[in-house]
Amino acid sequence: MQDMLVRLYDLPSIHELEQDLLEKENIIFRNAIAPEKHLLVAWAKDNFSEFWASEVEVAFARQPVTCIVAHQGNKILGFACYETTARSFFGPTGVLEEQRGKKIGKVLLIKALEGLKNLGYAYGIIGGVGPHEYYQKTVGAELIPGSENSIYKHLLRIEGLKG
Repeated sequence: MQDMLVRLYDLPSIHELEQDLLEKENIIFRNAIAPEKHLLVAWAKDNFSEFWASEVEVAFARQPVTCIVAHQGNKILGFACYETTARSFFGPTGVLEEQRGKKIGKVLLIKALEGLKNLGYAYGIIGGVGPHEYYQKTVGAELIPGSENSIYKHLLRIEGLKG
């Protein structure tokens, strides 16, 4: 899996999409706040992995918190973190399987990249991407040549422990 580079000064607008999801489905997108840390960490662990739960914890160590949450009432639908594994990095991000296809992930992605832009970065890095076509189409991301051996190259994976 390769890393991708995104021009943060050229992001598409999601304002109308976000408004539409709020009005039609009552989905709220916002920065998470400290009292929600235990909820989002547990949710990321239960729905995705302990690796991602660890990165959510790091997002809550930042000020402001670098985790965007999508929720419908008290139900968490998805999240996106930035500035967790490394400076200017986007991710992890995840949306509940039954909520996919509603463009929740697109709003989370762009809001998180806007967060990087607001921190002063001109470019963001999407680390170790799987579906690179999605990122190319959605935000104009480009594969970084030679990045197959990214920051995750020596990630510890201990047999018997859930990753």
